[in-house]
Amino acid sequence: MSISGPATESPPNNQVAVTGVGALCATGLDFERAFKALFEKRREPTPPQRFDLDHPTTYPVFELPPSPLDREDKRQPWLRTSRLAVAAAREALQDAGWGDGNGLSQLKVGVCIGTTVGGAMNDEKFYRDFLAEKNPDLKPINRYLRSNPAAVLAQVFNLHGPQLTVVNACSSGTDAIGLGADWIRSGLCDLVLVGGSDELCRVTCNGFISLMISDQQPCRPFDRRRSGLNLGEGAAVLVLESDKLQKRHQPTPQAFILGYGSACDAWHLTAPHPEGQGLRQALQLALTDASCKAEDISFINAHGTATLNNDLAEGKVLKSIFPQTPFFSTKGHTGHTLGAAGALEAAFTIGMLHSGKIPASAGFSELDPEIDHAPTNGTKDLNGGLALSQSLAFGGNNAALVIGLDGERQ
Repeated sequence: MSISGPATESPPNNQVAVTGVGALCATGLDFERAFKALFEKRREPTPPQRFDLDHPTTYPVFELPPSPLDREDKRQPWLRTSRLAVAAAREALQDAGWGDGNGLSQLKVGVCIGTTVGGAMNDEKFYRDFLAEKNPDLKPINRYLRSNPAAVLAQVFNLHGPQLTVVNACSSGTDAIGLGADWIRSGLCDLVLVGGSDELCRVTCNGFISLMISDQQPCRPFDRRRSGLNLGEGAAVLVLESDKLQKRHQPTPQAFILGYGSACDAWHLTAPHPEGQGLRQALQLALTDASCKAEDISFINAHGTATLNNDLAEGKVLKSIFPQTPFFSTKGHTGHTLGAAGALEAAFTIGMLHSGKIPASAGFSELDPEIDHAPTNGTKDLNGGLALSQSLAFGGNNAALVIGLDGERQ
C-alpha cells in the first residue's frame, strides 16, 4: 500500500505518527484494492461459502475472497483470525519501510489487537463430541490456545514489548488503536502494531440472527427501510512510531492519531443509549484529547451498522454535534467486521484524508425522518484534514479517534 501526499512537518509530542497501513476485507485482499473498491460499484453480500447457517431463509455475509489464508499449514498453525492479522501486519510493516520486520527485535515494540470472539466458537464438532463423552482429539483446543492474535504477531515478528488483545465487542479495533497510541505517548514503546481482526463463523452469525438484527438483503445504513446488518470479516493493522524512532528510521508518516476517547453508557447489554450518551462522551474526550472543536472535523466515518437502534442513536448524536459535517458508513461495502471494524475504518479514514474524497454510504437511498440527517449519497470532495472514526458496541461501549494529516490542527 502506498498513499500519496505525505505529512511534512514534525508533529507535537501528543500526536502519534502512523507510518504504515495494511488491511484486507471483502472488498480486497490488500489495502490498495480494499480502499479503491469503496469508490466503485457496491459489492453485494452472498450466502456464506465456508459454513452453512442451516436456516430456511438466507442471511448474506461479506466473506473474504478465496485465498491461501483459508488454509492452515505448519507455518501458520493458528485460527483464521490470527492468520488475517498476520497478513495485515506484514503489509503494514512493508508499507512503513520495515520489510519483513527483522529489524524490530532490538526495539521496544508492542502489539495491541482488537477482536470479538476471535474464532473461539468455530470448533463445534469438538464441543459436541466432548459433551457426548467421545473423548475427542484436543488439536482444536491447542490451536485455540496458540491463537491469541497479539501473541501470534509477537511470535511471528519476534517482538518483546507489551502484548494486549482487546475484546471490547465492536469497539475493540478502535480501542486497540487508542491504547497503542497511549503506549507511544507514554514512552512505553518505540513502535506499536495496532488494529483488529475477526473471522466469520457459524455460531457468530447465528447469534446475530437470533437477536433479530441481521438483514436478509444487503444492509442499508441510516436508511429509512433498514432492517439489520450483514456480518463481514477482515483485518487491519497500523504501524505507530515514536518521535525518537522516526528520527532514526526516517519514515514518511501517513497520518497522525491526534485524539482518542472511550466511554460506556451502561444502558443495555446490546442496545445503545437512545440519546447516545456514551457516544457523546467518547466524542468529546477524543476532541479534547486532539485539542480541536467539532467544526474542525472534515468528515466522520460512522459506525453505521444498519440496525434500527444503532443508526437512530448515532444519527441523533451526529446531527446535534456535527450538523454540517459529512458522514458515511463503509459497512455497505465490507459488512460489520466486529472487532476488526474500527481498525478497518481507521485505515480507510487515512486513505480518504489523502485522497481528498469520501465515498457514498452504500445502501442508503431514503432519509429516515426520525434521524433527519443523511449520510453521503455520492462521492464528496473534502475540505480539511481532520476526521473522526467512531465505533459503538454491545454493552454500551463507545470509542472514537481523531485522525489527521500533519499541520491540520486548528
